[in-house]
Amino acid sequence: MYAVLLLCVLAPIAWSQRGFRGGGREYVMPNAPYDGRFIFARIRYTQGYRLAWAVDYPQMERNFLIILEDLASLVLNRTETNVYTLDDPGLAKHTVAWLTEPSFWVPTDAEAKGLRDWFTRGGFLIIDDFYFQQWDDFERSMRMVLPDARFFRLDASHPIFKTFFTITKLDEMHHPSSTAARAEYWAIYENNDPNGRMLSVISYNNDIGDYMEWSGDGWYPVNLSNNAYKYATNFLLYGLMH
Repeated sequence: MYAVLLLCVLAPIAWSQRGFRGGGREYVMPNAPYDGRFIFARIRYTQGYRLAWAVDYPQMERNFLIILEDLASLVLNRTETNVYTLDDPGLAKHTVAWLTEPSFWVPTDAEAKGLRDWFTRGGFLIIDDFYFQQWDDFERSMRMVLPDARFFRLDASHPIFKTFFTITKLDEMHHPSSTAARAEYWAIYENNDPNGRMLSVISYNNDIGDYMEWSGDGWYPVNLSNNAYKYATNFLLYGLMH
């Protein structure tokens, strides 16, 4: 049923995507004031390749929030995205945030501390869009935040894959740049305890953001776009509930 609903919703949003590709925009829309509705939060980094944070912005989240509002009946702001650096106090207003292209992310000392403090306060970070050897760059940066972090590979038995959609096969996605880059999902836990609170879910060898951004244009097979929405929905709702 939900798969059919996703297919029905994808077509109407195609018009808004034609002629636009995020690809790292310099313009950042002003952050919307909190009004009781859920607002999507995206992380902007100021070092490394500084525009990589904006890949898929803002069309990805606009498409995603249309789906999310229809499926999960959340009260949300479906037209605006709030963008923060990791040392911005405004990030504390959000429980869940999205970071894309982590292989280009190089946190400053202040940003590393900001993310570490945000994790301590209950923040949940969704990381997406990197593959193959780009893991090394990502891990190097994450260790600036959590020097002793361990990375745990998730399997389909984890509750995050049953938060809203029940996902039983984790090997059906791949990174758009290479079909050989088969998706894997990893997690970082508080105190490196897999029975404790998850701090971050990591979508590796995948780019669910790109699949959502172009879901209405026919760039990708429908099953990949639908699966991307399922993963994104589960990840975000899991973060909000935990």
